[in-house]
Amino acid sequence: QVQLVESGGGLVQAGGSLRLSCAASGRTSSSYAMGWFRQAPGKEREFVAAISWSGGNTYYADSVNGRFTISRDNAKNTVFLQMNSLKPEDTALYYCAASLGLSTATRTYDHWGQGTQVTVSS
Repeated sequence: QVQLVESGGGLVQAGGSLRLSCAASGRTSSSYAMGWFRQAPGKEREFVAAISWSGGNTYYADSVNGRFTISRDNAKNTVFLQMNSLKPEDTALYYCAASLGLSTATRTYDHWGQGTQVTVSS
């Protein structure tokens, strides 16, 4: 079992930046790909970004491509999401998740954190 804990959320003005972190513990010896997802009130959870175990491959949703950057530090079992040029529509609860294969599909992720709230004011 893998435990995931997100941090770094908060309130920021439009155009600002935040850096989310996701710390993994437990059975971290497996080669998990990691993803970030988000869910706004009244909406379905959606894919944001994903990164392979090695960090050599990344995927981004069109809505964040060019503004967000996903990275990982395997020595520290931590994944990051650098979010720049934030917009009010980025407001959501952000989750990190672990999957045995790199994917953009929610259903392929087996382990999830509790989420961290990001609020972008206009």
